[in-house]
Amino acid sequence: MSGARLGVVVNPTAGHGRGARRGGDLLAELAKRGHDPIDLTAENIDLAQRQARQAVVDGLDALVVVGGDGMVHLGANVVAGTDLPLGVVAAGSGNDVARAARLPLHDVGASIRRIEQGLENGGRPVDAVRTGAPGYEATRWYLAVLSAGLDAAVNERANQLTWPRGTTRYVRALVAELTRFRPYGLRITLDGEVWEQSVTLVAVANTRSFGGGMNIAPDATWDDGLLDVVIAGPLSRSGVLGLFPKVYPGTHVNHPACTVVRARSVLLEPSHAGPLPPAGYADGERIGPLPLAAEVVPGAVRLLA
Repeated sequence: MSGARLGVVVNPTAGHGRGARRGGDLLAELAKRGHDPIDLTAENIDLAQRQARQAVVDGLDALVVVGGDGMVHLGANVVAGTDLPLGVVAAGSGNDVARAARLPLHDVGASIRRIEQGLENGGRPVDAVRTGAPGYEATRWYLAVLSAGLDAAVNERANQLTWPRGTTRYVRALVAELTRFRPYGLRITLDGEVWEQSVTLVAVANTRSFGGGMNIAPDATWDDGLLDVVIAGPLSRSGVLGLFPKVYPGTHVNHPACTVVRARSVLLEPSHAGPLPPAGYADGERIGPLPLAAEVVPGAVRLLA
C-alpha cells in the first residue's frame, strides 16, 4: 500500500540509542516508498502522546511507534478503542509486545513490509486491558502484563539502573530487592471471587512475557478475551532465587507455590496479610499504587501484524 499518512513517534533512547537511528531510517524509507510520514516525536513522553492524539484528530491512516514496550504502551493508549491501527518498529531492549505479535526485531525494512501488509489486510485485532484506580474515570491501557508484587518492585528498581543491558538488569534488580523482601499482603478479586493471602508476585497477563522474554504466563494469548493471572504465594528469599530462573522458560507455573487463574476482570488491593505491595507496572511503565482494577477488552487494538 502506498500513499498512507502515517504518524510516527520515536523513542530516541530505546535500545541504548538504537531507537533514534531506527526512527531516522524509518522516516526516510517511508517517504521513499511513497508514504506521508508525520514525525510526532517530542522531548518527553507526555508531549509525544498529546501530539499523537492531535494527529489522530487531524487524520491518520495509522500510528507507528519506534522503540520498546514503553512506546507500544504509548501507542496503545492513543489508539485503543478506535479504528486507527497501530504499527510497531521494535527497537527497544525488551520488545515483549513485538515478540507476542511475531514482529521483526531491530529491522526497519522488515518492519515496514509488515506495516504495509497490515494496511492491506486490515491488521490483527488484539485484546487490550483497561486499568486504573477503581472508582475513577482516568484509566490506562496495556497490552502485555500488569505486575503488582516482587515483579513490580524489581521493574521499578531495574528502571533506575543504567547497566547492565537487557534482561541482566532484572537479575541485578532482583538481588537488590531481595535484601528487604517479605511477602506482600494482597486481596485479589477475580470475576467476583476473592482471594486474600500473602504473595510473592502477581501478574495479570494479556500476553506471555515481560522483562525481555521472561515467560510469566506461558499459555496467555491476546485474542481469547481472558487474562491469565499468575499468583505466587509466600516464598522465602531462597525460594524466590530458586523460582526466578524457571520464569524464563515458563516452567515456574508447575511450582506448588504458583497458581494460574483466568478471568475477565481483576481487582488488586492491599490487605493485612503482609506488607504493602509496591506500585503496579504494566508494559514496563508505572501505573500507580494499589488498589488497581484491570478489565480485558476484546479486540480493542488493531495491530499492523
